[in-house]
Amino acid sequence: MIFIKTHKELETYLMDSKAVGIKESYFIIESENQCIYVINPGLNGIEFNKTEGYFREDDSVGIYQCLYGQGILIMQRNDEFGEAKEFKVVTLLSGRQAVIPAGFGHSLINIGKGLLVVLDNSTHKPKTEYKEPLEQKRGFVYYIVEKKGEIAFEENPNYSVHPQISSE
Repeated sequence: MIFIKTHKELETYLMDSKAVGIKESYFIIESENQCIYVINPGLNGIEFNKTEGYFREDDSVGIYQCLYGQGILIMQRNDEFGEAKEFKVVTLLSGRQAVIPAGFGHSLINIGKGLLVVLDNSTHKPKTEYKEPLEQKRGFVYYIVEKKGEIAFEENPNYSVHPQISSE
């Protein structure tokens, strides 16, 4: 099954919901036990194009593999009040594999000039994902933006705590 996620569907998670952006933000190619994300390049305002992101309700670990392109996987763990407790960043290049620990929400960001294609071997069932924390706070604790031609991290003002960014 193929799903198309549009800019309109992404607005809730963007730094600036009114910013001009990518019409068809990304595609999800889903089968019974795996999923492929195809994220278009470009910007939504000054923010790099991304997936909505989600948290898993179960204790499963996710394994993502970059098949093509250049991107960033962001991972966030919240406390019981919905504030960010940890924030991790993994740079994705073709062939790179990343593990998403249990309890972390995550999103994919395309920082390249071409498509970003990422394989997720986890089973995707709507009952195992939840997006409410991200909807309430309009995304993750940091937005990945372009400033003066460089990649930068912009604090999301809807969070009162902005943890240190760690990279893997």
